[in-house]
Amino acid sequence: MVFPKLIWSAQRGKAVQLCRAKFVVVVFILLLPSVAAGQERAGLSSSSILHPACSYRETSGSSSSSENGIFHSVALPDDDLFRPLLADPKEPRFSGSFQRVRFRDIDDSVNASAVGFGGTFGLWGLRHERNCNGLQVNLFGAVFSQFNLDAPSSDLINSDFQFGLPVTFRHGPFSARLRIFHQSSHVGDEFLLNNPGFDRVNLSFEIVEAVVSLQNRWGRLYGGGGYIYNRNPKFKQGVVKWGSELRGSPIGSPVLGYLMEGLQVAPVFGADINSVEELDWKINMNFLGGLEWSRRSSNRRLRLLLGYYRGRNPFGQFFDQRIESYSINLQIEL
Repeated sequence: MVFPKLIWSAQRGKAVQLCRAKFVVVVFILLLPSVAAGQERAGLSSSSILHPACSYRETSGSSSSSENGIFHSVALPDDDLFRPLLADPKEPRFSGSFQRVRFRDIDDSVNASAVGFGGTFGLWGLRHERNCNGLQVNLFGAVFSQFNLDAPSSDLINSDFQFGLPVTFRHGPFSARLRIFHQSSHVGDEFLLNNPGFDRVNLSFEIVEAVVSLQNRWGRLYGGGGYIYNRNPKFKQGVVKWGSELRGSPIGSPVLGYLMEGLQVAPVFGADINSVEELDWKINMNFLGGLEWSRRSSNRRLRLLLGYYRGRNPFGQFFDQRIESYSINLQIEL
């Protein structure tokens, strides 16, 4: 009975091979977590060196030039070198607010809401491996819309669309942002239907804008200006702006900190002031203050703020309106 023995031998050989294969698979599965953990640690280490979270990283009074390390060319960096302006009503971020707006020329008031959707995307950076010094090129886009809450259908009043190219720089406590961007403004259909006599214009322009900032752990001062070109309709072209920010020490968030590990809260305040040549350099002021929630070493921010604005309307085709507003604001930075 040779044939059955051959069959049994072949089957035994297949069984041995199968057992060996199973053994290799089991060993691989057992080793996989440690290999993945090693790769993750290596990846985190590399990421922490080449991509430090810089937008809200604390800075000292020195330039940090004494630190060892070199600059790296980084594709698609995770964050920006220039901290977003807290109180600028047209900073690209996710935001929403409820406002009580008073039109100072006619002494009339309405309830309104304003929303913003936008952000900055890093394209390329020349970044120091151990600090936040460097240069970076970005893209940004944003939409800012306002709604009349007193209208039967909460009419869309106006939307401003922005798209541009910011270049940012940082060296120790000094940072700067140079932006070239386009803005176009569009009035809502419902607003036009309910205001047939409104004199609508195709408002659009390009602007070159530069802002320089000095910041430390507690505060920030910034200033700059811009030049408007390729504008429709024709209007005067100069813009200046300046402002300040204060930021308290973060502490563990009461109540929420027990539910969400690592969550911290800090008081914040910002003032943004600008003046434009077209409006005879009249001052426009925006003040925001409240609480900011975040995680340590993260650029994500959630803010609940009270606001006050006085000046010309910062949105779209209503830029010549003199307004005053009180607001409750929610800001989200990703």
